[in-house]
Amino acid sequence: MHAIEAIGLSKTYSGGVEAVKGIDFEVGPGEVFGLLGPNGAGKSTTVGMLTTTIRPTGGSARLAGFDVSARPLDARRVSSVVYQEPVVDRALPGRRNLELHARLWGVDAAVAASRIDETVETFGLAGLVSRPVATYSGGERRRLEIARALVSRPQVLFLDEPTVGLDPRVRHELLDVIAEVSAEGGMTILLTTHYLDEAEKLCDRVAIMHDGRIVALDTPEALLLALGRELVELRVDGEPSSALDALRSHRIAGDEAFAVGSTVTVPLRDRSAAEALAQLDELGVRGAISTRRTTLDDVYLRLTGGRLAEAA
Repeated sequence: MHAIEAIGLSKTYSGGVEAVKGIDFEVGPGEVFGLLGPNGAGKSTTVGMLTTTIRPTGGSARLAGFDVSARPLDARRVSSVVYQEPVVDRALPGRRNLELHARLWGVDAAVAASRIDETVETFGLAGLVSRPVATYSGGERRRLEIARALVSRPQVLFLDEPTVGLDPRVRHELLDVIAEVSAEGGMTILLTTHYLDEAEKLCDRVAIMHDGRIVALDTPEALLLALGRELVELRVDGEPSSALDALRSHRIAGDEAFAVGSTVTVPLRDRSAAEALAQLDELGVRGAISTRRTTLDDVYLRLTGGRLAEAA
């Protein structure tokens, strides 16, 4: 049984806005699955449909076999979600927030107490849980929210942009905690993000969303290998599409090369950077030329024509 299954899942809001346009994907038990894309790509709407807070317009979705539309309560029982916006009660101490969540999910009081102590230790909250949440920093509150979601021991955990708005140091600390949780195995995690380093670090597979559709779905490694491990970037004068055509006609660039703005990007495939630069020199190509390793941003850029960081 798939932990998460979406078949033709779609959502059209009033006014005809198509947020999600018939997407299909499956996530296996214990897998960490990433939904990548800028704000407005449809990631949060997809999570909303999977977590029963948004009703699908079309298609179907299941969590651990439970249809999210036909059996929403069963789907909620096997899952937890950490939303972009805080949902903890800021006036209450951290521990009380954890206890309330356990009660809402029907966890036995003795079992809940043990789980809370364990989770507090895992997330480094021991010195915080007696204080009102209003006194927490953004990173501390985010750790509490993830700890809260884990008290019910969900089969499926949804993390919707869990590190958005955090400073880089706190973001990396939180990523380490999430990696530790996923390494324990058993729990399926669906993570939405527009930070590509998060996906590379945490995810077994990723789906890239653009304009409500999934435009690529594979392991991070496979998506990178599709472009090759290294590429050449050329900033050209004039029309970049003409430069790209010229490079293709001389077999310096293949079909996977692309142009955006004044920059032409040429994946190297089996050639070395030195060989590619020599070919460009022979062709008389001049201008700013650089080589670097391929990133998931290049995958996104080729598929959508815009950099993820700029679109987010």
